[in-house]
Amino acid sequence: MRKLSLVVVAAMLLATGNVLANDVKGENPSKNLSTQISEMLTENSFSEEHKDLTAQVRFTLNAEGEIVVLSVNSESDKMESFVKNKLNYKKVNLTNVKEGKVYTIPVRIEV
Repeated sequence: MRKLSLVVVAAMLLATGNVLANDVKGENPSKNLSTQISEMLTENSFSEEHKDLTAQVRFTLNAEGEIVVLSVNSESDKMESFVKNKLNYKKVNLTNVKEGKVYTIPVRIEV
């Protein structure tokens, strides 16, 4: 009987060790989202006089997975309109869309 319980405990330890040894790397949804936004903003027509423009963009995602821009804080009106035109109601590919969650990202355009 003692050997049987020892074998059961050893089997449980091996099974637990195998489960914990699996390295499950999930995709970070925030990182994926910022990568997609970066790709949307790559094509711009800013000239040398408008280099190093920055903005803080607050947005949320709707049920269809579209970006809804809430505000753009920037010193440049051109930057503000550019970000709104490029991002507002553009669809992003995310598996778990958290509708209504407010995101804030810094955006910097270099020429």
